[in-house]
Amino acid sequence: MITSSTVVNSVVEKLRAALARGQWRSGDMLPGQRELAEQLGISRPSLREAVTVLETLGLVRSMPGKGVVVLDASAMDLDDSRQDSAVAGASLEDVLQLRYTLEPFIVGLVAQSISSKEVGQLRLTLMDMREALEANDSEAGVNAYIAFHEELFTLTSNPIFQSVVQQTSNALKQSAEVLRNSPEHLAERLEENEAVVRAIRSKNSAQASAEMRKHILREGQRMGIELNIPEDNLSV
Repeated sequence: MITSSTVVNSVVEKLRAALARGQWRSGDMLPGQRELAEQLGISRPSLREAVTVLETLGLVRSMPGKGVVVLDASAMDLDDSRQDSAVAGASLEDVLQLRYTLEPFIVGLVAQSISSKEVGQLRLTLMDMREALEANDSEAGVNAYIAFHEELFTLTSNPIFQSVVQQTSNALKQSAEVLRNSPEHLAERLEENEAVVRAIRSKNSAQASAEMRKHILREGQRMGIELNIPEDNLSV
């Protein structure tokens, strides 16, 4: 079943790709709603939602009575490069704080709407972690760990939120070297992530969020980092 949010997200990605390849340049007006909706094979309400997302991302601007204008692509590229530089300069504590802020909320959302097929995919990735653990393959274990968390990110249905969690994905990759240097902790990471999936499978949002908070706090402890977390958020 294709949900409205899935359709909107697909349209957002198609339009972003078209803008990136220069189909419409800065200052150009997008085709009218009816024409563009027909080109994309979607309803006009879905198109309007997608345009709203693009506006939020700073890619276009709706001009009342005129249409939708494309904004400066070079400015967009500059913003992306600034974001990449910010992530590259982040400390491990910065990475963990970002993850602690976003990932518990992500798994809470995912638990509310995940399908059996998607749960199965998460469990397959955890099986990859287990196989890596049994084979004493730390490289494969780290790759499976990162893949598991990235899969969680992709399961969020809110297209605006997906653009934000990309920064979490980038930040997670920044910590990959530290993860590789501590293969003895793979079993703990696997056990903690399995607890997250059990809560998701039960559609228990609160428990899924709590298990993810535990996991990230323990990641900090394994890295020798005590996260500075507001006390109200420490109860699980």
